[in-house]
Amino acid sequence: MKTAAFSKQELMQGAQHRMNQVIQDPLLSDRQKLALTCRILFDKGHDAGLAGQITCRATKDDTFITQAFGLGFDEITADNLMEVNADLEPLDGNGMANPANRFHTWIYRQHPEVNCIIHTHPTHVAALAMLAVPLQIAQMDTCALYQDCAFLREWPGVPVGNEEGEIISAALGNNRAILLAHHGQLVVGKSIEEACNLAILIERAAKLQLLAMAAGQIQPLPESLAREAHDWVSTDKRNKVNFAYYARQALKQHPDCI
Repeated sequence: MKTAAFSKQELMQGAQHRMNQVIQDPLLSDRQKLALTCRILFDKGHDAGLAGQITCRATKDDTFITQAFGLGFDEITADNLMEVNADLEPLDGNGMANPANRFHTWIYRQHPEVNCIIHTHPTHVAALAMLAVPLQIAQMDTCALYQDCAFLREWPGVPVGNEEGEIISAALGNNRAILLAHHGQLVVGKSIEEACNLAILIERAAKLQLLAMAAGQIQPLPESLAREAHDWVSTDKRNKVNFAYYARQALKQHPDCI
């Protein structure tokens, strides 16, 4: 066996190189990816009526694409998404955006690397948020969020003011996720695929934490190994491969969304 003497780092690098060579990215527009994200998250327990927003930057400065207010995640298609400006005014049709989208504009403004924001109230995240304790990452599958999830202990109330945008954007810092006490979760990504994966992951991490807390004392991960795992699963290609799988799942149930 040629690879028997290879180091772990050599094997990891080889696997990443092979992944980039062999696996092709699906040819989807941002509107299609955003619509698929809505359906994926609906199927994975992120539905809370009309609560929650999913946005991505549009081509014009200070504009983004989001779902029309009044439609649930399970009703979103690439065609019924809308483009709005920083004042939430529609640019390509009638209707209105969710007024709570206002805090997305602050995050986009203060975090230029962010191209997609997902804010939802899934069951286990919401339950953990009721306890007002930070997310704990202590299991291999959730290491993409290791030392990458901020915590906002104070709930600023109804999320339609500029104040929440300033508070959440500042609390997010350099992290890709934040648990909002008494509220829900928010994740950001350089791509729609990255944000979608993190949204799925934070709900799973919250569920695992609640189960573990009910059974005993959560034991911490070794930091160096957890950081290694975080970086291993946080590449652009890995995000796209994961998203493609979730998209195939969603399209079996919701072929109308794109």
